[in-house]
Amino acid sequence: MEPIVIHTGKVAGLDRVNVDTDQIIPKQFLKRIERTGFGKFLFNDWRYNNDGTENESFELNRPENKGASILVAGQNFGCGSSREHAPWALNDYGFQVVIAPSFADIFYNNCLKNGMLPVRLEEPIVKDLLGKSNAADFELTVDLENQVIIDGDHKYKFDIDPYWKEMLMNGWDEIDVTFKYDEAIASYEAK
Repeated sequence: MEPIVIHTGKVAGLDRVNVDTDQIIPKQFLKRIERTGFGKFLFNDWRYNNDGTENESFELNRPENKGASILVAGQNFGCGSSREHAPWALNDYGFQVVIAPSFADIFYNNCLKNGMLPVRLEEPIVKDLLGKSNAADFELTVDLENQVIIDGDHKYKFDIDPYWKEMLMNGWDEIDVTFKYDEAIASYEAK
């Protein structure tokens, strides 16, 4: 996984609440076990019309949102079933950070375990960011080391468990973290 220390990226807004994992990645696309290839199916039922053409009214299909790496969404993002494919699809599409007032717990943890940073901010701040996301080329800087979102002159603090902060900043998954203990493991095995 790629480390996240400071990330500056274009913002796309998804001003919807209770976006569940079946909306993020519909069940018919869960036939793969690889973590890649899901981005093209992200929000499939919203992104595409019945004939397969892009739905021009869907938020991510707007020209100003193309190439976004930060998604700002409404409350309870990632609710529903506990499919790990949801963060895989978001990440494969290009998102590295998701900002919302609240997340479903399993989705939140699946993001962290898959190298994506979910950030909880207060709802008025998220509403402000959603409004700004309608402008072309709206960008934010996410400083994980200092735990702040930077929007011009405004800085918004966020919380993250120190364990997950270290994991994301080093680009580690739960297997990689065991390498911190190589010496202790080798010593134990030698006994």
